[in-house]
Amino acid sequence: MTRTLSTQVLVVGGGINGTGIARDLALRGVRVALVEKGELGGGTSSASSGMLHGGLRYLQKDPEVTLHSCVDSGNIQRIAPHLIFRIPFLMPIFRDDPIGPELAEIGLEMYDRFQAFKRGKPHTRLSREQALRLEPALSPQIECAFTLDEWGVDAARLCAANALDAVDRGALVRTHSEVMSLLQVGGRVTGARVRDGITGEEWEIEAALVMNAAGPWLPKVARLAGLDVKLRPGKGIHLVFERRVSDLAIYARGIDGRDMFTFPHEQNSMAGTTDDDFYGDLDRMTTTEDEVAYVLQAIERSIPGIRRHRVCHVIAGVRPTLFGFGKYEDELSRDYQVIDHGERDGVPGLFTIAGGKLAAYRLMAEDASDRLCAKLGVREPCRTALLPLPGGEAPLDVAALSRRFRVGWPAALRLFFRHGAHAPRVLEQNAALPCAEPAPPAPRIVCACEPVTDAELVHVALREGLRTLTDCSLRVRLGIGACQGASCAAAAAGVLAEALGWSAERAAYELATFLSGRWRAATPALAGPQIAALELHRAADLGARGFTRGDRAGAAGEDTPQRDAAWETA
Repeated sequence: MTRTLSTQVLVVGGGINGTGIARDLALRGVRVALVEKGELGGGTSSASSGMLHGGLRYLQKDPEVTLHSCVDSGNIQRIAPHLIFRIPFLMPIFRDDPIGPELAEIGLEMYDRFQAFKRGKPHTRLSREQALRLEPALSPQIECAFTLDEWGVDAARLCAANALDAVDRGALVRTHSEVMSLLQVGGRVTGARVRDGITGEEWEIEAALVMNAAGPWLPKVARLAGLDVKLRPGKGIHLVFERRVSDLAIYARGIDGRDMFTFPHEQNSMAGTTDDDFYGDLDRMTTTEDEVAYVLQAIERSIPGIRRHRVCHVIAGVRPTLFGFGKYEDELSRDYQVIDHGERDGVPGLFTIAGGKLAAYRLMAEDASDRLCAKLGVREPCRTALLPLPGGEAPLDVAALSRRFRVGWPAALRLFFRHGAHAPRVLEQNAALPCAEPAPPAPRIVCACEPVTDAELVHVALREGLRTLTDCSLRVRLGIGACQGASCAAAAAGVLAEALGWSAERAAYELATFLSGRWRAATPALAGPQIAALELHRAADLGARGFTRGDRAGAAGEDTPQRDAAWETA
């Protein structure tokens, strides 16, 4: 029997746009449900550069995009101070650059006018000697350099924070739940039929309005209603280094003139990004050796020793860029569009949000929610710029947290960056567990790279709706450091199995799926003996765990344990 749920608005897509809209609507008292086919932020949002940047390169052609991004960056900093961090930038200028120091400074002076909106600092000009003293790894061939700054953010946690706040205010959020068809009555979209990818259960969500916020998948959702929504999807990759290359972000230029950079991001450094038209399968995206070489060549011009740093994995994603014909990828607008399909196509009940930037997500969600509320007759104003996201309510004494729960300073600090003022609640999860000792045990470090404790894993499983081990990479950054899960995945699977009541077979399946995903992310960055070493390590690791080689949907070389009936009903 198919379950049925009724709500006012159904949001399809759990990226930053979808979760931002769900939170905005919930704050206005609208009954809202959100479904996401994977994990929250698992598509474009987590594959972004993770920066709330204004967009220096958009200033000339899209000044409104720069303005909106800077203004909203200031808003996001205010409501989620624990998730953001300042990233100082260094822009080296070479003698053969098409834009010399004078023109570069004119652009930066224009950008300075926007800095106050996002608490940025004005640029400064450095001589060659000053720049090399600041960052000795820079190429000695530079003529001079400029400083500026942007803000970094944990994009996946930002999505989770919006979703969690929406749930606290009455919303329903379901991950691993894919829209299979749209419900229609007399040409009007009235909801969707949804399939749970873990349990196989199907259910119908009846809604007055449906918001298609599926990112690059939004044309697929629109086609379920017989509609054509055009995008110009652009693939981008980032290389992730096992540790920081520099404490500064360094601009670089590709052989084709594209601006790129390497930048510190939490425990790692990242480098990118590419921008290429994408026509492939969004659910089976791969990274090529050419793409990795292209990024390294660009960074090498600014940092000649970059190849001495180990790339531990590669992130690939697709931007849902607005359609534009006859333009190079870099020239496409980063603006956004909210489509009322009732007005445009004569199919009422369905809306779509396309395009945009991470830095302006809150403003985009406000615009979309205004339009939905106008249809519903809801007059409540937007409050997302005023009310903090979960964890952003107050500062936290990290040293006191460390002492109180007997957890090391690095673990306490990383916990604060992910959960903010709610960090004590996370560690209190351990105190609530049954214990024969006079005092509950101190949290145990499961993943040393970040680090992640067993208490945090139990918390995200029982209090945040986490459903798979693989989702931990996004939710708490498990296994994305130097070991790529080899040292922590098995222990984490054990913690989650106990918390969620998984069978041994289900836990083994989760472990194999997690490790296969981490290895796939690392493979494009390997060369020479590293490839053989990885294959030997993978064979030994999976063999020791008794896994068999699976044949999942043509995914050659993917190792999974055989499922049993317990998995199908877990």
